[in-house]
Amino acid sequence: MTPHQIVCLSIFIAVYVTILLFHQYKSIVAWIGVAVLVLLGIMPPFKLLHYINWNILGIFWGSLVVAELFIYSRIPAYLAEIIIDRSKSLVWAIIWLSAFSGIISAFVENIATVLIVAPIAFEVSRKLKVSPIPFILGICLSSNLQGTATLVGDPPSMILASATRMTFNDFFFFHGKPSLFFVVEFAAIISLAVLYLLFRKYKQSIAKVTPEKIVSRFPGFLLIGLIAALAVTSSMPGFMDYLGGTVCTIIGFIGIIWSLFSKKIKTFHILRDTDWETFFFLAAIFALIGSLTETETTTALANAVGSFTGGNLVITYLLLVIFSVFISAFVDNVPYFAAMVGVVSILSTSYGYPLYLLLFGTIIGTTVGGNITPIGAAANIVAVGLLKKNGYKITLFDFAKFGLPFTLAAVAAAALFIWIFWS
Repeated sequence: MTPHQIVCLSIFIAVYVTILLFHQYKSIVAWIGVAVLVLLGIMPPFKLLHYINWNILGIFWGSLVVAELFIYSRIPAYLAEIIIDRSKSLVWAIIWLSAFSGIISAFVENIATVLIVAPIAFEVSRKLKVSPIPFILGICLSSNLQGTATLVGDPPSMILASATRMTFNDFFFFHGKPSLFFVVEFAAIISLAVLYLLFRKYKQSIAKVTPEKIVSRFPGFLLIGLIAALAVTSSMPGFMDYLGGTVCTIIGFIGIIWSLFSKKIKTFHILRDTDWETFFFLAAIFALIGSLTETETTTALANAVGSFTGGNLVITYLLLVIFSVFISAFVDNVPYFAAMVGVVSILSTSYGYPLYLLLFGTIIGTTVGGNITPIGAAANIVAVGLLKKNGYKITLFDFAKFGLPFTLAAVAAAALFIWIFWS
């Protein structure tokens, strides 16, 4: 490796480790890393702006605003409570609420999904005088899994779309094959069966829950409109250049303007609760990964992986999936996956491997691997914090007791599905 590559990789690793230690300051840490790269002359300022994907940031911001409006509308809480009322027993309430959380998380950020559904779980557990832990674990585990299903579900999905120019529709069918949406749904079915086995002892009957009052239906229509707009414009020229971000930003502004005039949902709350930290963190990650590309560090890393696996596709695929699961169990998955996209792309070109087989396997391992520990994903940290706030302490072992079998089942099912259709 050249001196510039060594320095660049060292800065990236330093940022990564610091984020692990000070996760609450991840955006600041990432931008300090970018500043060091600029000061050392490794990343020229104009190149920095070039590598930041403004279109993806537009998609991210617009979908975040609509998601916040959707939360404050109380529509998801209303639907969740209907699901609870129609469950035959407590174990089925846990399963259906987990499945519902997963569906919401495919279009709404994982943390937001946990914050939407968790209060309902606590209310039900109090009425039945049972622990809310099974509910909360099912909610956060399913949310982390389903975030990969669509382009707007999770930052790693957006990074994948940015690197490969996959459109919103490509997450459903791509090159005539079932894509990530169906990979995730297959894994979800298997993992929900695992949850049922883990929680099958909870057979108490369900008490009726008083449904939430919906504040406004407009945010629900706005979310449907956002999804429809992405589906329609996804096949149009320029979607991954400017159109996708423009559409989402416009719909986001429509939501803000509506909240200003309707007064049913306060605009201040929407802007305050939008995940600005992840927005700026994602921008910094684009810049950091741009430096790895600019210095051809990703090429050196890809060559190292290729030499280690000896050019064997099966070994390479399994290594990427397993290593991604292990790494993501303990550290933030966004910078890891962003770096791996470049490595996998070069690895595919150098050895003639199927690109999307390796990319899909890597993203599944990365996003689901965070379910093993309470610190592996931001949604897990929020879920554990809510439990603690309500007087329930959960240890690393307690979390892993449920998270590990869920993760192994989901990753194994998804990896097999991907191999069958994409190898």
